[in-house]
Amino acid sequence: MQTECDIIIKCKDGNKEAFRWVVQQHQRLVFSLGLKMLADEEEAKDVVQETFIRVWQRISDYDPQRPFTTWLYTIASRLCLDRLKQKRRILPLPADERVLQHFADESQQSLENSEWVAIVRMLAEGLSPKQKLVFTLCQMEGLPSAEVELITGLDAKQVKSNLYVARQTIRERLKRLGYE
Repeated sequence: MQTECDIIIKCKDGNKEAFRWVVQQHQRLVFSLGLKMLADEEEAKDVVQETFIRVWQRISDYDPQRPFTTWLYTIASRLCLDRLKQKRRILPLPADERVLQHFADESQQSLENSEWVAIVRMLAEGLSPKQKLVFTLCQMEGLPSAEVELITGLDAKQVKSNLYVARQTIRERLKRLGYE
């Protein structure tokens, strides 16, 4: 059985079948991050494509001493941040609040993409791109702070500070919407 490291070595040698395996294994991870960061399904799909184009082009830069997913998150998160900087501000829609209410009432674990988009639009209003990235990686993707530091290039204090501000902003947003 081949390890992911063996497959990455094949990718570095230009093996397209090995790369196809990498894409299949990790495209959901990248899409999930893109959807939560950008609150737009088409934009998230574009980020997936751009991420894997960059991975293919720069696979020789990958350091096997680090987890591959950390390197992948780094590429994808930078692409998301670039798109957020170019994009106009995302404003929540009235229907987004209904989705959030339904989610809160049902406490469902699995959400449709459109439902994620609605919830992200509602909660992320007012967050800076860095706050949104740190919150998404820590709270929504469940990554440890040390990995978030590697992905974002922020130090521990900056990660903690951005996460704190994001949580406070979201908490206030929820209070304004009538959630305690």
